[in-house]
Amino acid sequence: MTSSVDIRARAAGFIRVRATDFHGRRVILVDAEGDELAGALSPSDGHTLAAAARYALDQRLPLVIRMASSGANLNEGVGALDGWGGAAREMTRCSGVVPMIVIVTGPTVSGPALMLGLADIVVMVEGAYAFVSGPMMVEQFTGVPIDNDELGGARVHGRTSGVATLVAADLDEAEALASDILDFLPDHTDQPAPVRPCTDPVDRPTPEAYDILPESANGSYDCRDIIAAIVDDGDLVELHSDWAPNLVTLLATVGGRPIGVVANQPQTIAGTLDITASRKGARFVAMCDAFNLPLLTIVDTSGFYPGKDLEWRGMIRYGAQMAFAYARATVPRVNVTIRKSYGGAYIVMDSKMMGNDMAFAWPSAEIAVMGAKGAVEILHRRRTPEERAELELEYEARLLNPYIAAERGTIDAVIDPAETRQRIHDALVMLAGKRERLPSRRHDNTPL
Repeated sequence: MTSSVDIRARAAGFIRVRATDFHGRRVILVDAEGDELAGALSPSDGHTLAAAARYALDQRLPLVIRMASSGANLNEGVGALDGWGGAAREMTRCSGVVPMIVIVTGPTVSGPALMLGLADIVVMVEGAYAFVSGPMMVEQFTGVPIDNDELGGARVHGRTSGVATLVAADLDEAEALASDILDFLPDHTDQPAPVRPCTDPVDRPTPEAYDILPESANGSYDCRDIIAAIVDDGDLVELHSDWAPNLVTLLATVGGRPIGVVANQPQTIAGTLDITASRKGARFVAMCDAFNLPLLTIVDTSGFYPGKDLEWRGMIRYGAQMAFAYARATVPRVNVTIRKSYGGAYIVMDSKMMGNDMAFAWPSAEIAVMGAKGAVEILHRRRTPEERAELELEYEARLLNPYIAAERGTIDAVIDPAETRQRIHDALVMLAGKRERLPSRRHDNTPL
């Protein structure tokens, strides 16, 4: 029989906390779904939520919260604000130490909505919504009428804001998704990720991965098909699938070892990096690093997406987030370049200079400052079209291949695509004992 221990069981308020079994994992489970006053938080509720986070941290157990709250109770005054503020502080202390998963089952407004941004994983149920300022206030300030779902519905947060990691049809599916993710994560940062039984041979050839590439260097394909050919049994758990779809982030296993995978997606804006993709990738890399998941980076990108709007909105800072997250990561890191890897995107997609442990390339890889056409137009703009076409072919033959990078040591090996799975597995086994410590300092200054 599974034991369950109540925490602050007789405290006032509607939030209830238990140390209990959650789909086979011992967790601190918080039920923060209120019926009275739409789940408005009293000071006691805030203290209970803070106590749950403290207990999760002290006992080194994952924190799982079912959330539906309209915010601070107006009848309680500033005490209610102080309550959820204390809870946010305790959740921040848990960050990077124990996994935090929030399942949003109903309205989550104001302060509780901000807590979603503190969680590692957010699963929203269809029909739930979350926002800091509601439709009435939006209309008063902007004059634009809007409803709850359009402002902060599950699909909006899954596709536009990136708040929702996953969207589920109902609570049962949401809990199953949360459980699937927990299967890849340890209870806390001092544990290795749990290894699973694996019946898929680690030396299984993967020629089908190479066959997925189109004949044209500019042709589109789904990078998930290549990843599925490489990982155990083709099983993938993709996170943020609808947000920044030009970059894929997912969880999988190789030889039973959980890994995080980051890959450019040529199906969307040719796999180039923009602001949302950089934010998505940086957050995912940081989570994997916190919970000891080795990182596999699959590269096929022609660079950063150009545009004055992106530059004005801070492409420099957001692009730096991706570089920062990789440079700071201490877990084993394996990089595979399968096609294009150009310019600044080559650097931030976990290049050797960013500190990856093993860098492989397929013979089809093109590693350069830019493509042949762009390079020739810059270097030989005064030549005739016929001369430029000839120079493009020469540039491609001389520089657009992985062997120049291999000669310089920035690629460790140019591999047969059919050996990709085995090479990745062997690299992860070799790196299993990797131990790297960051310099002692108060904290870094992430380019937020």
